[in-house]
Amino acid sequence: MSAHSRTRRRAMLTTTAAACVLAVTLAGCSGTTKNDTKNDAKEAASSAEADPNAPLKKGLKLAFLPKQINNPYEKIVDDAGIGAAKEFGGSGKEVGPSDAKASSQVSYINTLIQQRQDAILIAANDPNAVCGPLKQAMKQDIKVVAYDSDTAKDCRQLFINQASSEEIGRSQVQHLAKQLDYKGEIAILSATQNATNQNTWIGFMKDELKKPEYKGLKLVKVAYGDDDDQKSFQETQGLLKAYPKLKGIISPTTVGIAAASRYISDSSYKGKVVINGLGTPNQMRKYVKDGTVEQFSLWDPKKLGYLGSYAAAALASGQITGAEGEKFKAGDLGEYTIGKDGEVILGPPTVFDKNNIDDFDF
Repeated sequence: MSAHSRTRRRAMLTTTAAACVLAVTLAGCSGTTKNDTKNDAKEAASSAEADPNAPLKKGLKLAFLPKQINNPYEKIVDDAGIGAAKEFGGSGKEVGPSDAKASSQVSYINTLIQQRQDAILIAANDPNAVCGPLKQAMKQDIKVVAYDSDTAKDCRQLFINQASSEEIGRSQVQHLAKQLDYKGEIAILSATQNATNQNTWIGFMKDELKKPEYKGLKLVKVAYGDDDDQKSFQETQGLLKAYPKLKGIISPTTVGIAAASRYISDSSYKGKVVINGLGTPNQMRKYVKDGTVEQFSLWDPKKLGYLGSYAAAALASGQITGAEGEKFKAGDLGEYTIGKDGEVILGPPTVFDKNNIDDFDF
């Protein structure tokens, strides 16, 4: 290269560098800054438009991430969702931890991101512990649908709620109060301390108890069985020993109510302490028939998983974005409308007792 060419090249590099400095000042040289990227992502999300006439994509990959892999209730939900995926030409799978600790789902989310799933459906053990990786998933255009137990609202596009949280919480107090003639000490046997759905329901239970008609009822304790059968069994035993005047227990968890019923059924408390809450007919049938439990409630978990699967597919196919007022069709369940904060409600819970329990098999 001649001296003249070298001089000319240095001049060009100097000019380019100066231009780059100026560009950095204005918008960033050679691409965008991290803030620009974040803003672009927000703008893209806000400008995304739903196409209700878009067909459901074939070959969608859906992953269900329950609170814990060995929870019989969530197994029913997830199996139904996996079955629904086959209806629209997709595939589904269930993965998850064996415990329900706050952070136990994080590593599974990271793996699902690496596998490039089209949608992650999660029943959150903790509303915030899973947020970081879920936001990463959404940045990579993986749709996130919470079901059964919600995440923080900005960590997913939709929340498939089994029923109105207020209706669930208040109705359980109403049912137990009638059974106790509105008098006596009561306790709540919940799942984990951070479970979003449990805490929301308990909040409405406490609010319901403030009403004048419940002045004869006293909530003495909220215990946590961590959705573990043996711990829930032990917590029931502990409640009855600590509060000898206890008249009723509300357990808004299928694991908890079954464990509490098992303890009561083989003890001197049978017929003296009322158990109510949320359970599956197959778990609770023997306790209803032997008189341990008069009634309990639940929605159909198969329908919950089915609805979640179709909602995730509608998101991944561009039929909906998660905005309030959008509608989508959930197969045999018909049309659903997205409510405030991306909530989709399955429907009102069913009350099970000796008169109808044999009509159900789940």
